[in-house]
Amino acid sequence: MTGTLPTAEVTGRTREGIAQRLAQDLKDGYVVNLGVGIPLFVPLFIPADTEVVLHAENGVLGLGPAPEGDGDPDLTDAGKQSITLMPGAAITDSAMSFAMIRGGHLDVTVLGALQVSAAGDLANWYVPGKSPAVGGAMDLVAGTPQVWVTMEHVDRQGRPKVLPECTMPLTGRACVTRIYTDLAVFHVVDGTLRLVECAPGVTPDQVRERTAAPYTEDLHP
Repeated sequence: MTGTLPTAEVTGRTREGIAQRLAQDLKDGYVVNLGVGIPLFVPLFIPADTEVVLHAENGVLGLGPAPEGDGDPDLTDAGKQSITLMPGAAITDSAMSFAMIRGGHLDVTVLGALQVSAAGDLANWYVPGKSPAVGGAMDLVAGTPQVWVTMEHVDRQGRPKVLPECTMPLTGRACVTRIYTDLAVFHVVDGTLRLVECAPGVTPDQVRERTAAPYTEDLHP
């Protein structure tokens, strides 16, 4: 049975390692929105020969790396962390920033997640019993053609986060196109989940034990 609580721990990628693996798949010329959490590590790992324009929903197009020291307190990303600006960067108000999102001008949005379903449904804005925090996620998943999720494969209790159906309130339906976890990489293809890669040192059986959703395997050596 898949999705059971595993009896033995398995070591996969760190949170930074998840971001590093995702960064390898960014293509030259992409405009990419970064959510809070693991996505904010992505700028550290974008290959030097790949030009990616980073967007933050609070109105920054052309995020640069984190500053040395405290930086300018007026320059922050969506997670309220200090940033620098790349040459040619633009600062906009929220209306213009969300016009970029809703107008389909981004190539990829990278978000954290609480749960993802086998069909690519996303739950990432509300944990029952805690304060809701919608942010711009609903606009991002509706307005961006590719939604890449970064998250740990299981929660703190060891329960799978890749499920047949999400049990938490949805951010969007059938919006996720890729899932990057500490254990694996999945693609969502025509509404079905496909395992394309296991993390170094992780076996397909270990991934299956920790995944409740049905999926097919398309692993390449």
